Amino acid sequence: MAEMGNPVRLLIYGGIGSGKSTVTEFLSDLGAKIIEADKLGHEVLEPSGEAFAEVSARWPQVVEGGKINRSKLGAVVFADPDALQELESLTHPHIRSRIQAIVTESANEHLVLEMPILRAFVGDGWVKVLIDAPLAARIERVVARDSDPEDAMARAAAQPSDAEYHEAADWVVANTGELDDLRAAVGELWAQLQAA
Repeated sequence: MAEMGNPVRLLIYGGIGSGKSTVTEFLSDLGAKIIEADKLGHEVLEPSGEAFAEVSARWPQVVEGGKINRSKLGAVVFADPDALQELESLTHPHIRSRIQAIVTESANEHLVLEMPILRAFVGDGWVKVLIDAPLAARIERVVARDSDPEDAMARAAAQPSDAEYHEAADWVVANTGELDDLRAAVGELWAQLQAA
């Protein structure tokens, strides 16, 4: 890794199946510490998690064997925008707290926050990088990962529009599906940010 100047702060975002995880793997190889908002979201729903009691009380039908069945919860909330907003109101404060704790303890490290949606989980100073791919390609990737096509489309429909994603971006990385091209684009981004 290059000598440490100012720590790089990247917010990697994009629609379901856009390739965010692949990009963050490349950035990890380049020396960045990765924070996965989805993983933290799963953790706060665990029986020991901060949001478990409220979410399980709100949707008791998704609790099985003392745990939240995230697939069943997803089927409920991605079919109902109001339910999704309510779930986010219960989980996002806890996700934000976990992210802020990691950022605080990693003040001198290059950090990459991967998240599917744009929310105010972090303050200023983060470069917002959109991982962009056509919807058809994104759905195909999600289905290939063992997801139902209708479920994949419902999740994509619940996310911001392409226009909203692009409007918020400081940098756009196109993911055409060619790994070498994607790796090269990520390397260029990283080099430019470290040189800034």
